[in-house]
Amino acid sequence: MERRRNQGKNKPAYPPKAGKRPGKFKSVKRDWPQRRAKTENEGSSLTRLNKVIAHSGLCSRRAADDLIALGQIKVNGKVVTEMGFKISAGDTVKYNNKVLTSEKMVYILMNKPKDHITTASDDRGRRTVMDLIGRSVKERVVPVGRLDRNTTGLLLLTNDGELTKKLTHPRYGIKKVYHLTLNKNLKAEDMRKIAAGVTLDDGKAEIDVIAYVGDGADKKLIGIELHSGKNRIIRRIFESLDYNVIRLDRILFAGLTKKDVPRGKWRFLKEKEVGMLMMTSGK
Repeated sequence: MERRRNQGKNKPAYPPKAGKRPGKFKSVKRDWPQRRAKTENEGSSLTRLNKVIAHSGLCSRRAADDLIALGQIKVNGKVVTEMGFKISAGDTVKYNNKVLTSEKMVYILMNKPKDHITTASDDRGRRTVMDLIGRSVKERVVPVGRLDRNTTGLLLLTNDGELTKKLTHPRYGIKKVYHLTLNKNLKAEDMRKIAAGVTLDDGKAEIDVIAYVGDGADKKLIGIELHSGKNRIIRRIFESLDYNVIRLDRILFAGLTKKDVPRGKWRFLKEKEVGMLMMTSGK
């Protein structure tokens, strides 16, 4: 019995730590996380090639994967077609013999006025939201989603392609709130129909919340919350019930509001706001 009780007492722990007796297993447990952290840090300087391409402003990550697969991307002079390929900070990435450099990520919040197209350019010479920014921003930013020409309110612009994709994809359920003015009072029965979901040409149009604005004294002033990104969805909902939307203003988008952004003006997002967007989109 004595022999069995002593078995294992002199067996060294693995791996033993320098300067300690072999049997001190406690010191070994403290050492392993440190070694693991060091290994992780050593690999943190590598970045996926598609991310570098996307951050250059050339295209989105998905489009970058297509360019890689087609053999149109070179790293240090050699064509790379491997998905998930990683590069270090000193590597040179080229597309069509042009060196791609990572842009600074820019996030702009705009209070869009009427009569401006939500696009980077317009072949018909109409005013766009980019005219409001002018040459104040050197990075190539694009609008996140769309507001039609006569819709006003919150619009986000950025060169972060990955964030743009998540903020516009229905799967992520980004919350949007609008205030609108109708040409006539909204009947209670029609409000219930909209709340239940109205069937349009491209399927059922569902909203999350609909209510009269304020105390409800003016039945032409309506508030709507929804996640859908369908084209002209709010105007089409009311048109299907014989109402015309006279004014439509987006007052909230992905947790951002129009506070301190007058109509026709814009500002850069604060670091805290960018962090909130990342959490909202799950980035």
